[in-house]
Amino acid sequence: MLKFTQDHEWLLVEGDTATIGITQHAQEQLGDLVFVELPKPGRAVDAGGTAAVVESVKAASDVYAPIAGEIVEINQGVVDDPSLVNADPMGKGWLFKMKIADRSQVEALMDEQAYRSLVDGAASA
Repeated sequence: MLKFTQDHEWLLVEGDTATIGITQHAQEQLGDLVFVELPKPGRAVDAGGTAAVVESVKAASDVYAPIAGEIVEINQGVVDDPSLVNADPMGKGWLFKMKIADRSQVEALMDEQAYRSLVDGAASA
């Protein structure tokens, strides 16, 4: 199941784990990433709390935890080569994986159609 946040993060839910990254739209807004800072595995995060930082030639941006849970894995590949996020933000450019604490938080997030409406609305505003 694929879900999205208003802060332009995506989640791919598989069992009790969610893989999180930034959307295509977010990476286009940021431009070429030059630095990625990821959370330490084992760290508990609250929904809406800062979990990671991505920095581009334009700006630094916080990546928020879309749900509460525990960081169980990070993508060292994007730390070593931040351009992976630009090249494949919803594939090889994933940022971290979380163990889901509260399934209802996942259900409350947007589906792909609702997210597209949000981005399209912002583009035309």
